[in-house]
Amino acid sequence: MSMALSEENSLALQDYLATRREWVERALAELPVWQQGASDRLVEAMRYSLLDGGKRLRPILLLASAEALGANAQPFLPFACALECIHTYSLIHDDLPAMDDDALRRGRATCHKQFDEATAILAGDALLTLAFELVAQPVAEVDPAVSLQLIALLARAAGMAGMVGGQMLDMVSEKQEISLSQLRKLHACKTGALIQASCITGAWLAGGAMVFRDRFAEYGSAIGLAFQITDDILDETGDSRLLGKATGQDQQSSKATYPRLMGLPQARREAEIQIERAEESLSGLGTAADPLRWLARYILTRNQ
Repeated sequence: MSMALSEENSLALQDYLATRREWVERALAELPVWQQGASDRLVEAMRYSLLDGGKRLRPILLLASAEALGANAQPFLPFACALECIHTYSLIHDDLPAMDDDALRRGRATCHKQFDEATAILAGDALLTLAFELVAQPVAEVDPAVSLQLIALLARAAGMAGMVGGQMLDMVSEKQEISLSQLRKLHACKTGALIQASCITGAWLAGGAMVFRDRFAEYGSAIGLAFQITDDILDETGDSRLLGKATGQDQQSSKATYPRLMGLPQARREAEIQIERAEESLSGLGTAADPLRWLARYILTRNQ
């Protein structure tokens, strides 16, 4: 079975992504917080990292998951913005000298290189706390009890059981050999947790019953793993100009990756298996779920 998108579906996906990305970009640019900052330098650093483009994958997954269940997703943009704030905070902190020590992000200087380490740390802190402010604010279309449950969901995904715990495992893994099952756990926390939470949040906001939320959790888990495997493959085979960051760094640092532990052909096959799993989780849903199906296949064939 070919995993490639047809030209027609590829064009439809690009149009969908462009439209939803525009929604997210506008909502991020119009956040009231930009007029409320105590420090111009802090606001500048937050804006530098948050408004510099990127795929906006997590907010788009939230919107697409809500739309797959027939909802109008536009009222849920504050929740989509919250996800991007959490994601951006994690990138700022991951790039710091004490963590991954990266100088480039999306083809530009990382936040601590553009400003300084202290400002970058505070910008990350401010974005993380802003995310929870956004989720806690009343939205007419959302039951406050649901918002409260989503605060807990996002806190778990971002915290010690999710991204923060995953980053700790990642740092530990650089000093010792780890197994494939440990690598899966690392990425399920570091990358997968917020991707999965994005899909669950969209389904929950759309009024999806628990059975649907479980299926969207499965979808998010599968594409989160496929995304990370593809990321590892691109670090070995990708074009640094397209990626906007240096390639080959995983190999140089002897970092555990899927190609390193499984071999490149088997890593590619594992990514395909995850995409098949993602598509299976959407079975029975109508054409409104097509963007999620297309997105899964796009993740597999992306080159940046």
